[in-house]
Amino acid sequence: MIETYWKDFCQKNNLDLPMPEAWMFGDGTKEMGDELSALVLEGKKTATCSAHSLYDVRNESIPKKGQYDIVLDGSNEPVAIIQNESLELIKMDDVTPEFAAKEGEGDLSYDYWYSVHKEFFTNEFASLNLTFSTDEILVCETFRVVYQ
Repeated sequence: MIETYWKDFCQKNNLDLPMPEAWMFGDGTKEMGDELSALVLEGKKTATCSAHSLYDVRNESIPKKGQYDIVLDGSNEPVAIIQNESLELIKMDDVTPEFAAKEGEGDLSYDYWYSVHKEFFTNEFASLNLTFSTDEILVCETFRVVYQ
């Protein structure tokens, strides 16, 4: 299903590219995956962030400007292909209200963003027996939907 989705996108756009990562926003739960992918499809969510240090822990590559990703819903079904437009490394405490609003969540306020992301990262780090600090460098990406 995911591979077919990617092939359809490439065929419609005359591209010959290897299939990129397919992933779900959030904590891996169906509820959060569905909620955040819906925000992407509605055009409300045009940014995301992740903890820089966890890329090394998980032996993953840091995203790059221009890369494509396949967004999955809470059932692991492809719902969109996004392309990174920009990427910045920023301490959590230095993330701007403008970036927080682009994440598209809650009331779009910085306070809401900070609260839910602090909780999210604290839980994510704890699941790896690590401790999160708001001094942590985040990989802040803005993206656009190129296919849905």
